[in-house]
Amino acid sequence: MINYDEFGPEKLIEFYDPKSKVRGFLVIDNTTRGVGKGGMRIANVTMEEVFRLARAMTYKNTMADLPFGGAKSGLIIPNNIDKEAAVRWFSEQLRIVIPKYYVAGPDMNSGAIEMDIIAKILSNKASTGKSISLGGLPHELGSTGYGIAHSLLATLKHLEHNINETTVAIEGFGNVGTFTSKFLSDDGAKIVAISDSKGTIYDRDGLDIEKLIKVKNETGSVINYQSSTSKKLTTAELFGLQVDVLMPGARPDSINDKNYTQIKAHIIIEAGNVPMTESLEESFYKKGVVVIPDFVANAGGVISSWVEYENDKTPTPKTVIDLMMREVKTRVGNNTKLVLDRADKNNISTREAAMNIVRERLVLE
Repeated sequence: MINYDEFGPEKLIEFYDPKSKVRGFLVIDNTTRGVGKGGMRIANVTMEEVFRLARAMTYKNTMADLPFGGAKSGLIIPNNIDKEAAVRWFSEQLRIVIPKYYVAGPDMNSGAIEMDIIAKILSNKASTGKSISLGGLPHELGSTGYGIAHSLLATLKHLEHNINETTVAIEGFGNVGTFTSKFLSDDGAKIVAISDSKGTIYDRDGLDIEKLIKVKNETGSVINYQSSTSKKLTTAELFGLQVDVLMPGARPDSINDKNYTQIKAHIIIEAGNVPMTESLEESFYKKGVVVIPDFVANAGGVISSWVEYENDKTPTPKTVIDLMMREVKTRVGNNTKLVLDRADKNNISTREAAMNIVRERLVLE
């Protein structure tokens, strides 16, 4: 259901090409702080899903204290249609809102290639997450995963937990899951389980992340990873593992009414967008589980987008890349700490604490 409230949404637009049967959605949720910013998701989406993602971007951009509003786009491409052609068509449709109301970015099944197409058709300011040669900061630099890692580090410091004694399970091994696992592994966390669409690989002694990345690239799935102590599980079984930290990072509602009672982790870092409903977050809060909401934990990507948007240099110099990583670490880490401190002080959930901060920073007309 699409909720109309004090935030928005301001615009809901649906596009359709009768010849190719390609469909597109765009939701501009709120532009109080600036132009609507959010990724382009290429999947079997609905307007409701795009709205929920756009709303998350309103919260995320505000929480990160960026001069962006919240927006999101979605593109459904039939199997027989060329992806590049579909993105070119969608770019032309978005001309009516870019650059005044919307700036695109990478999301599920879209990356630097698609952002380059949009920029070349419309303008360099039409999209972020472009290739370095076009002045971009592509997701291949790992900004979202870097932010998620620092959100967990801030959470563990707040809870006085040792990173070297922390076990982690991550749902999804695309760009976000890959970099999150790599950064956390480098920091000393024990990544014991990672899933993809084909299943979960579990190793109680900890996964060799570099080896797992190689296996995924060469075979197409994490389940082909092998060690003397590793086990293949189903994708769904990841959620019931006995771990300290669970990171849902795939499609919306991956934690739902059917599986939330199975979860044993006492920390949940929302690596993906809207991985569960707010009511389920409330249920975890009542059980004593610490949940860091998506718009706090995974803001690294949009912080990177802001740095790219404000530093329009071609090709992207290393100084801008370094600036982006510093901003992601500082903003995500500080905001995670701020949310946890306020939640403790006022005896409220992290979601409520974060939303109070959003309302303070988003001064509605």
